[in-house]
Amino acid sequence: MTEPTTRRQLPVPADLRELMRFKRPELNGTRRRLTSALTIADLRAIAQRRTPKAAFDYTDGAAEGELSLARARRAFEDVEFHPSILRPAEHVDTSLTVLGGTSALPFGIAPTGFTRLMHTAGERAGASAAGAAGIPFTLSTLGTTSIEDVRATNPHGRNWFQLYVMRDREISYELVRRAAAAGFDTLLFTVDTPVAGARLRDKRNGFSIPPQLTIGTILNALPRPWWWFDFLTTPKLEFASLNSTGGTVGELLDAAMDPTISYDDLGVIRDLWPGKIVVKGVQTVEDAVRLIEAGVDGIVLSNHGGRQLDRAPVPFHLLPHVVREVGKDATVMVDTGIMHGADIVASIALGASFTLVGRAYLYGLMAGGRAGVDRAIAILREEIERTMRLLGVSSLAELEPAHVTQLTRLVPVGDAARAQRAR
Repeated sequence: MTEPTTRRQLPVPADLRELMRFKRPELNGTRRRLTSALTIADLRAIAQRRTPKAAFDYTDGAAEGELSLARARRAFEDVEFHPSILRPAEHVDTSLTVLGGTSALPFGIAPTGFTRLMHTAGERAGASAAGAAGIPFTLSTLGTTSIEDVRATNPHGRNWFQLYVMRDREISYELVRRAAAAGFDTLLFTVDTPVAGARLRDKRNGFSIPPQLTIGTILNALPRPWWWFDFLTTPKLEFASLNSTGGTVGELLDAAMDPTISYDDLGVIRDLWPGKIVVKGVQTVEDAVRLIEAGVDGIVLSNHGGRQLDRAPVPFHLLPHVVREVGKDATVMVDTGIMHGADIVASIALGASFTLVGRAYLYGLMAGGRAGVDRAIAILREEIERTMRLLGVSSLAELEPAHVTQLTRLVPVGDAARAQRAR
């Protein structure tokens, strides 16, 4: 068989010009880095390059063997979606109502401590970015920006406050009063931190507040002069709500937190707080049912990002069981391990009312300050919208459990044995 002859010609200059359009170089280094980040993992890689090891590991790490965190992320990786075909979703609505207010996206920024350590813009970057995106921002008791400064930074957005109950109860009560006076609309009462988890990366790095200079930290700082310039030329890093700032993270938590907190403390705080109250750190179906029956406004299924009890339950695995028991009308939120917009979509489909992201936001913060947080939110928004379109849904309300199968590599022995006998 004769090979067909290809007709050749000299290149046409006009065609060459069409093919050789060079992209205009971006001279702004921060903008160039952030534009190149297409995923939260990309932001994490940038953050790791630009942030000293102790600060990065504080954000990135978890407790002991970090099994809880790894399992939480694996749970989201083991999601199988079931799209509906021939159902156009040209325009998608990502907004919802949660705890009496609106959010433009089905996630808010979770409370994170020591945030100005990651980048000097700290909570101000998170609050202003959240306000611009129309989502809630949560300030931690261990925040490095005051309640009043967060309100000034995000005066028209939704501000939430996360509360630890201190050994000195009056400190906690005063924080509740200040948050209420500043117009924060929701209080996250955190119950999973009676003592500090064993965060071994921090111990190995000699991590403390404020950071202590050693030969190791100085050597690690040499390729990151911009971080140290920011750190040394801005106001002292300290807690905005606590007086004590010296020691390791574990020492600070153990000195401040009270392992005796109980339902009585929840009742006192409920009486003090005029807005919505949510219990954060719920890890069993039984506790979820009891809290909803007790009249709290919502719960957050969370193992504290894997930073407290290692081998704790995976919140995403727990979600459908809790929703089944407390009803789809109860406000059930979820966090831990969320690194992609599809993780959020899967959570909403399985009955979550809302989700919270912590590390994903902090990677953006470390990668580029306020602009980096904007980029993290934009990445998650794009992923949520694309996933919804591919599933064939136009609004969050259309998501349902039939859209998701939770594949599991971790099957409880008792259940596995019963399943084997049933065969």
